[in-house]
Amino acid sequence: MKTAQVTRGGSPVKKFDRNMPKKPAVPLRTDHPVMGIQSGENFINTNAANVIMGVAKKPKPIYVDKRTGDKHDVEPSGLVPKYINKKDYGVTPEYIRRRNEELKKAQEEYDRYIQENLKKAAMKRLPDEEREAILQGLKKNWEKVHKEFQSLSIFIDTIPKKIRKQRLEEEMKQLEHYIGVIEKHKIIYIANNA
Repeated sequence: MKTAQVTRGGSPVKKFDRNMPKKPAVPLRTDHPVMGIQSGENFINTNAANVIMGVAKKPKPIYVDKRTGDKHDVEPSGLVPKYINKKDYGVTPEYIRRRNEELKKAQEEYDRYIQENLKKAAMKRLPDEEREAILQGLKKNWEKVHKEFQSLSIFIDTIPKKIRKQRLEEEMKQLEHYIGVIEKHKIIYIANNA
């Protein structure tokens, strides 16, 4: 007899053979099981010996979360630290290491850029000759303003005379302050405006 292979949806199906042996028939109601066969084994003693000699079964770890006694397994709950046994536990991942290195390089590059700009914009020391020249110029200006102040009239009765006197006094005070600062500090630094 022929056997045919039928496919459904492209997947193969088991071959069907009509000559395959059938399963045993269901026993009739009138058939009785074979009785009277006895075994010489003492099941009570055998079970007792197996229990005594056997290894005790470990209880499954559980936890109780309510006072009513709701029991749950400990392992899927997350209470047991199972990831610390992994070989890469506590190791920084590669992508974080790469990102940290890139950040470190960027920071170093930025620091280098700042240092270069600071060197370009660094302050330079004012030479002593220039300092003396500035000091002499300030003193000459003060003398000029002082001479102008001395040439004011004694009676200052009009508003323009009062304004002129106040302006000259402020100029003299400002020049005295600058002269005092330059005389006080022997070394003066000037910022580069490049």
